[in-house]
Amino acid sequence: MSGLGRSRSVALSGLTGAIVDIEADIGDGIPAFSLIGLPDASLGESRGRVRSAAANSGCPIPNRRITVNLSPAALPKHGSAFDLGIALAALAAAGVVDAASVARVVHVGELGLDGAVRAVPGVLPAVLAARAAGAPTVMVPSASIAEAELVDGIEVIGVGSLRAAAVRHGADLSLEAEPFERTPLDGQTVEAEDDGASAAAELADVVGNEEAVEALVVAAAGGHHLFMVGPPGAGKTMLAARLPAILPDLDVEAALEVACIRSLGGATVRGLPTRPPFEAPHHTASAVSLVGGGSGVIRPGAISRAAHGVLFLDEAPELSRVALDALRQPLESGQITVHRAGAVATFPANAQLVLAANPCPCGRQDDDQGSCTCSPIVRRRYLARLSGPLLDRVDLQIRVRRITAAAMRAADGRGRLDSARAAASVSAARAAARERLALTPWRRNAEVSGRWLRGGDGGVRLPASVTSTLDRALERGAITMRGYDRVLRVAWTAADLAGATTPAAEHVGFALGLRSAVAA
Repeated sequence: MSGLGRSRSVALSGLTGAIVDIEADIGDGIPAFSLIGLPDASLGESRGRVRSAAANSGCPIPNRRITVNLSPAALPKHGSAFDLGIALAALAAAGVVDAASVARVVHVGELGLDGAVRAVPGVLPAVLAARAAGAPTVMVPSASIAEAELVDGIEVIGVGSLRAAAVRHGADLSLEAEPFERTPLDGQTVEAEDDGASAAAELADVVGNEEAVEALVVAAAGGHHLFMVGPPGAGKTMLAARLPAILPDLDVEAALEVACIRSLGGATVRGLPTRPPFEAPHHTASAVSLVGGGSGVIRPGAISRAAHGVLFLDEAPELSRVALDALRQPLESGQITVHRAGAVATFPANAQLVLAANPCPCGRQDDDQGSCTCSPIVRRRYLARLSGPLLDRVDLQIRVRRITAAAMRAADGRGRLDSARAAASVSAARAAARERLALTPWRRNAEVSGRWLRGGDGGVRLPASVTSTLDRALERGAITMRGYDRVLRVAWTAADLAGATTPAAEHVGFALGLRSAVAA
């Protein structure tokens, strides 16, 4: 006697997913368990996991010839998230569970040899893909049910064991209590709803460096990239760590995208994050760790994990040239597409880049005592590790000065800008930009196209009297055409912060000064 059972699961490629039909056929012949349909190595090992899990759950799969097909066959399939669907399709073919019930549900989960259904990375984007495909119900591990329930419009069933899943699908088995707790696996990161680290960073802690604080507010208001050069201990890292605290809360769409990226990274998401993420990889990070990739399953890199937030690269000249230049295209387009031999995955990359560097290897070039030991050629080579094309994409380039005792005492006598007031200014400026850009596809000044800034596509062209300083800089070759557009974007942000309807000449001069401060 032969039987055929069907189930469904999801194959992920980046944040997008495709429904995979799982067919299990039990036929005559030498007992075997064949898995076809372009599985990878970890998915191919599901044969042993499925048999042992079913036997230890009290519903063994018949010891006959079993063929499992994953369709569409040409679609690459990675990971162990197909285990639950394969097991239930085989049990449906054996007549243990209701075949019609199993065929209606999308199943996501890894099986342990004891029958436990374990959490897997990417549950949230998998559930989103199932909803987009019109699936009415999805079955996920109990440890991931809170994450799956973040998606509206689809029924979510959480199970802790294969036996519980079989009972859900009509198996004649007893189930007095769920034998496995609804907790993530040891070693998995549990993401909190908010990032408390950014909330605890107070801008008023920064002593002096009013120009750098002002540049930080401008960067937050317009979504601009920032490059800070200064000696060790001047406060570059402190400033960067306080940028997320003055950024607005994430909207629902952005929060869902951030949660999906965290889920793909292996974290168990308990709720939608409300605060922008902050990523600060070490300067030994490779290009793959920054932009994403990996063998087999393509994982998001640091620039994607920082999407809708801040990517901070401290000691930027110490990173490899290859890793830094890999960021050039994502910074321009706001997304990163990773190509591998067997798959292509696209991730968001709309993060604010913050670079920090010493002025020279010893860090004392700006010291008033003249104690720098670096030769001129060594200094030039050090900052030249940051390529011109990369820096051309950074809107704000400022110097951060070391604070002296006199400056510290003077700063203590003045009221400092705190995070609450800075965040209010940023929120007001972004609201003005959204209102102005309401009929365009952009919402932040950093996203606006150069064509719109120069009067095309219904944009606003500033008078020549306002842009005269900028025009002369372009004619002299002091800035590129890309730099010209980026100065205009910063000028619009400065105008929004000042409450002006359009930038004036002083706003353009201010923006040009922020871009050329490092070269000064």
